[in-house]
Amino acid sequence: MRVLVVRLGSLGDLIHTLPAVAALRRAMPDATIDWLVDAAHRELLGLVPVLSSIVTLERPSAAGWLETRRTLVPRQYDIALDFQGLLKSALLSRLSGARRVMGFDRATLREPAARFFYTEKVVTTPGAHVVRKNVELAVAAGGTDGPLTFPLSEVTSPALDGLRRQGLHHFALLNCGAAWPNKRWPADRFGALAAWIRATHGLASVALWGPGERGLAEAVVAASKGAATIAPETGLRDLVALSRAASLVVSGDTGPTHIAAAVGTPVVALFGPTDPARNGPWNAEDRTIARYDRCECHYERQCRRDRATWCLASITEADVQTAVTARLQARP
Repeated sequence: MRVLVVRLGSLGDLIHTLPAVAALRRAMPDATIDWLVDAAHRELLGLVPVLSSIVTLERPSAAGWLETRRTLVPRQYDIALDFQGLLKSALLSRLSGARRVMGFDRATLREPAARFFYTEKVVTTPGAHVVRKNVELAVAAGGTDGPLTFPLSEVTSPALDGLRRQGLHHFALLNCGAAWPNKRWPADRFGALAAWIRATHGLASVALWGPGERGLAEAVVAASKGAATIAPETGLRDLVALSRAASLVVSGDTGPTHIAAAVGTPVVALFGPTDPARNGPWNAEDRTIARYDRCECHYERQCRRDRATWCLASITEADVQTAVTARLQARP
């Protein structure tokens, strides 16, 4: 059996697809399971030991698509599974030459026209978390359902080693950045939270940052009364290692949140324009504070309201403190 998984990005969405791939591997221990992904996200898949190989879409252009097709067709896939539900991912699934091309039904698809490229459409549970929907698609293709598992290899990390040398062995990881400004809880509140976590729970905090976000992390540290330190520059492998080592992660709806949940670290997640029921933490013990029900800018990068009435601004420090205490008390 030769299976092609198609999920091009983003980081959080790739994490959400891992349990589906694990379900396929449980049922097909000897199968070839390849994954087609955007080149920018290849590094994460290099940490997924259940894959046979990774195929990258190097360029989002007609030439790049044709190059990818030339790689895929000779592999003679039995099944291509489109976990993304977009026209481009559905077309790439079809261009793979697989005998069966499976995807979600119209109600689940982000772009309903994608269904015309499938030979089989799978109906999933209405309102279910995206992780569960992905597993249902995998099971329809022959995968074995079971407890959600996220196959990610253990990694070494210079960034984590650096924190250890500073004496940071137990810490909270605070992530105030996000690709969408609409998902960022204010940095000064993260700083005040760090001071409270140290005073109440005895944990130092590490302010995480990604490309273009160092200033945000520095603002967290400045507002923390010495309770937070800025994280070293981190790559993806560092992020996985830091998430595994942390005692707690507090973050908005971003890739680091989903990585932390995948490796089993306690999470407090702050949601505004996106729906936590669809793509929030899936561990029942994790805590989510959401303003999706009152947000007027669902799935928009920028809020259309002023900062005073912005939905995430209504999440108070007390709200997050209560959630942090509840989550830490629920730890094994």
